[in-house]
Amino acid sequence: MDLTIHSTFLPHTDPKASLAFYRDTLGFEVRNEVEYNGLHWITVGPHGQPATSIVLHPPAATPGLTDDERRTIGEMMAKGTFAMIILASRDLDATFARLEASGAEVIQEPTEQPYGVRDCAFRDPAGNHVRINEVR
Repeated sequence: MDLTIHSTFLPHTDPKASLAFYRDTLGFEVRNEVEYNGLHWITVGPHGQPATSIVLHPPAATPGLTDDERRTIGEMMAKGTFAMIILASRDLDATFARLEASGAEVIQEPTEQPYGVRDCAFRDPAGNHVRINEVR
């Protein structure tokens, strides 16, 4: 079997803030923007990796959710416990410095983890947990 990761979805609460974070702060390219009935989907991805994307989506547009489920998702997003993505960088310290200087919310400074990974963590504008592993 030959599988690759094509895209993953992260919820957003503010398309402009999410676009600024993923495009301007992380440096991802914008691949698609769709607006429908006042809701926005934004597809971004790393330069040089056209087959891998992140779709920033409005969680309210998920079909079949009850109002209680939407409220729970909103509460979990606000706490940073709903969604997570792990990225990688060859220069973790420079990446951390750039994100910190941008005003991104720091969860954890670069740390050598007991399980053998050196990483750091931030929250994106929607509260999503963004971890960055150092490529060794």
